[in-house]
Amino acid sequence: MFEAIEATVIQVINGIAWGQWLSAAFLLLLGVVLGTLAARSVGSLLETRTTRHHQVMIRRLFFYLVFVLFAMAALREAGFSLEVVLGAAGILTVAIGFASQTSASNIISGLFLVIEKPFEIGDFIEVDATIGEVIAIDLLSVKLRTPDNLYVRIPNETLIKTRVVNRSRFPIRRIDLTIGIAYAEDVERVSQLFLELAGESAVCLEEPKPFVLVTGFGASSVDLQFSFWVPKDKFLEGRGGMMIAIKKTLDKQGIEIPFPHTSIYAGSHSEPFRVQLMGPEKQKDKDSSDVDRND
Repeated sequence: MFEAIEATVIQVINGIAWGQWLSAAFLLLLGVVLGTLAARSVGSLLETRTTRHHQVMIRRLFFYLVFVLFAMAALREAGFSLEVVLGAAGILTVAIGFASQTSASNIISGLFLVIEKPFEIGDFIEVDATIGEVIAIDLLSVKLRTPDNLYVRIPNETLIKTRVVNRSRFPIRRIDLTIGIAYAEDVERVSQLFLELAGESAVCLEEPKPFVLVTGFGASSVDLQFSFWVPKDKFLEGRGGMMIAIKKTLDKQGIEIPFPHTSIYAGSHSEPFRVQLMGPEKQKDKDSSDVDRND
């Protein structure tokens, strides 16, 4: 029995055309190497002529094109008929299409993203409540790296259906700061101080010009909007540095930044109640005077 099995295995091994399979494996390996070299060469040529997004897409296209050609040659070398292989691939593609409608939708959405180009690799975007840098744009999804270094994958179909904010599309950005000052303060004086801070800052741009608006009268403060422009790569530095400078300047000038509090007023002239703390001795005197008055 064992001799029969051994003879069968030997017969099968001897019947394998090892030369053809080794040639096919060599062609596949050669296809990977040449495809990688072709993709790198094309990427180097397009490095200064197109965007990073297009570079990645073109490099992948050239790699898969070269690899598919060598894969077809390897199948032919192994003895497979290309007509049968292509027919089976067509049937498999249709079956996969019906079984993976979500993936097909993401692929189509990815093509629309490539054509429309709402963002590119390296841009800082906001999708729903997720903010991050675009590190990859693939056929099925877009990969983001958040400010706290998290990896987020967002399907392309979601990006087509959802509001997307590109925070780095334009070279400059405006920073809007809301500051409340006490009602007793001079609004024009405070506005002038803010504009002077913008002129002294190293990151604030002269054009467009900074401005200050009165946005409302709050419960305990006059609300001001201080707006100025900075380069997009200086946004965090400009925002944090300006808030520190505003706090120091208002403290130095004796300008009050109010906090929520409650006051009680009465009378026709809105004069406040006079509140006086009474000790034990004053309380006794008050009780004695009340007794004498009743007598």
